[in-house]
Amino acid sequence: MKQTFIVTNDFTNTRLDRWLRKNINNLPQSYIEKNIRKGNIKINNKREKSSYKLQTKDRIDIYNLNFKDRNQKKTFIYKPSKTEINSTSNIFIENNSNFVVIDKPSGISVQSGTKSSKNILDILSKTKEFSNSKPYPVHRIDKETSGLLIVAKNRKYAQLFTTLFRIRKIHKIYLGIVLGNFEIKKGTYTDLLIHYEGKRKIMDKAITHYEVLDFNKNYSLLKLIPETGRKHQLRKQLLIHGHPILGDSKYRISNHVKNKKNLLMLHAYKIKFSINDIKHNYLAEPPAAFKKILNEKYLKIY
Repeated sequence: MKQTFIVTNDFTNTRLDRWLRKNINNLPQSYIEKNIRKGNIKINNKREKSSYKLQTKDRIDIYNLNFKDRNQKKTFIYKPSKTEINSTSNIFIENNSNFVVIDKPSGISVQSGTKSSKNILDILSKTKEFSNSKPYPVHRIDKETSGLLIVAKNRKYAQLFTTLFRIRKIHKIYLGIVLGNFEIKKGTYTDLLIHYEGKRKIMDKAITHYEVLDFNKNYSLLKLIPETGRKHQLRKQLLIHGHPILGDSKYRISNHVKNKKNLLMLHAYKIKFSINDIKHNYLAEPPAAFKKILNEKYLKIY
């Protein structure tokens, strides 16, 4: 059995293995490599490496392979309600033919995962703003974090934003309410953050610049500028340095009593970047819950 596919503009410069996982099946890399070696996957009637960058109108021929349900993980199918779709009308800060910038509410994931199926991308896909396109994630913010999120409308801009993030040309500012007071009101944290991939220990360098905007004896309001983009970077680094973010149920001081009513007091406040020499600057005011905690802790944004 032979299957033939023609590469569209959306997948120009996409790796062959990524195209297969996106369009055919979430295949293990070893399975892809094996079948390329056996000649079961060809590009324009030639064998190419899995890293081959596809071009528009390339012909992909796949021979004698049944990809159905092979080694696929269980996925969650999430169907947003009409109420959830309609409620997105007030979260769009920017909407054009190539991307949107939204003010993501706290408590909703960017993408579906193993612990939660509800996610912002599935909701966006059903909105009128994406009626002629699909949402492409280009970065993430934590489920518990509120604030600015960029979502591309086509693969070209998804790749562009991915590149801009990689070369650190997209600048983000967060606001965070943390425990404790700071002797040094402005500085930089540089840490090695540890995570595991299976049994493999990974250490990543994380750099965050901070500035104290307001403070009292027990709490501080911080402006946080991450230079790197590690998972849970701000939450981990602030805990390491003894100033966990209020409402964080995971990265907190063990003897600090958790208030279950509190949301994570971390907000993606500003984001800026340039495309074709055009500057883009966006701001999302902190949500009502964030402002309420500011008032309760006698803090304010100057």
